[in-house]
Amino acid sequence: MTKIGLEIHCQLTNLESKLFCSCKANYRGFEPNANICPVCIGLPGSLPRLNKKAVEKATMIAMSLNCNTPDKLAFFRKNYFYPDLPKNFQITQLNVYGEHSIGQNGTILVDDKEIRIRRIQLEEDPGRLIYEGISEKTQITLVDYNRAGTPLVEIVTEPDFENERQVRLFLNILSDLLDNLDVSNPSLEGAMRADGNISIEGGNKVEIKNVNSFHDLEKALHFEITRQESLISRDIPIEQETRHWDDKRKITVSARIKEGEEDYRYFLEGDIPWITIDSQTLNKLKADMPESISSKKERYITKQIPAQVAEVLSSDKFCSDLFELAHNESNAIVIANLITTDLMGLVDTDEKREKSKLTHQHLTDLANSIETKEITRTSAKTALQECVATGLPVSEIISTLDLGHISDESELNKIIDEIFIQEPNTVEQTKTNPETINYLIGKVMEKTKGKADPTLTLNIINKKLS
Repeated sequence: MTKIGLEIHCQLTNLESKLFCSCKANYRGFEPNANICPVCIGLPGSLPRLNKKAVEKATMIAMSLNCNTPDKLAFFRKNYFYPDLPKNFQITQLNVYGEHSIGQNGTILVDDKEIRIRRIQLEEDPGRLIYEGISEKTQITLVDYNRAGTPLVEIVTEPDFENERQVRLFLNILSDLLDNLDVSNPSLEGAMRADGNISIEGGNKVEIKNVNSFHDLEKALHFEITRQESLISRDIPIEQETRHWDDKRKITVSARIKEGEEDYRYFLEGDIPWITIDSQTLNKLKADMPESISSKKERYITKQIPAQVAEVLSSDKFCSDLFELAHNESNAIVIANLITTDLMGLVDTDEKREKSKLTHQHLTDLANSIETKEITRTSAKTALQECVATGLPVSEIISTLDLGHISDESELNKIIDEIFIQEPNTVEQTKTNPETINYLIGKVMEKTKGKADPTLTLNIINKKLS
């Protein structure tokens, strides 16, 4: 039996400042060691000052994962030496004198399986190590402290995952949840990282670290499960250790014997007092939380949007925000389909979304043009591409690209007659295979560049075939 647990590190990228100082939380784009201060790099005499917003955002994450939040929070020093940790300790949380981390005992449903959340803790991110050099002999290690002190939430699950597929589904759900809460942008480099703990029946727990993406984690878990099963089958003991994912060779390699909590010599952080969170504060935070993804999905379904479309739309904050502004009761289905079928493929990266000139008004106008039969659904896709690229009004795009709807029966008759002459074999096949008519409709759409009225086209073709 395979048991997998996760330790997920999620940066609170949408905050303005770091966890214990006023340096920028978004360290990306700075020159190395330019986004630092005495607190970041642990200079003697510097004192941390807790970021209130970070506590609030972390509490929202805990509530979203159905965790209990205690009325008192405590911070601890986790002592270990590593070059990217300038103070030689990390300020974090630990449930050692009772449950005093930001959240615990939560649950989340993944593919009809309940995954338990052991705890959620708020802590600071260390700096970054950068390796340069052609070979191991010439390689040097550089340290950039710009990231040191960035607010980080660590989410620790119970070992409830049975395979790597469940892990991937969980991480996708969690990523969407963080984005929807507007606390983090998980797609940013390093914003969301996950370590896996794996054990199979008869062996010790092995931790996998140094994994750069969800896709790599899935591969690393698969390799490690196979490795451990092979060892067990040959009666070779599985050591409790930490292993790193070697992306080049696609294997895990031993890094060190796994430390226990006692090795870190935890003790209370004396420079940060205990934090009290009363019920009034919790109620206010809950009231201020954005609508959940599941609630959005159910609301969209009541608008007659298919469940699968509603799930895709509600899970993407960028797209659901556009939908909320663009739709009304009459055009909701059309706009939902425009977004999920066409728009998501056009803006499938953060960079494309930042460059996009599309507004919610474009979507409203496109839906109106489809409903009034000014343009076809196919032409609307072409117009949408122009909206994203140029931001020009829909009416101007329709006019400039000549996307207007062809609903003149005599004009369509001529076009269809030409196609019947060009495709005699297909016309004959419709007598024994009625579905062949779709090919003829496609040829009409191709000839009219998607502007032909599909209903009228079908009616004319049926008349000519009868």
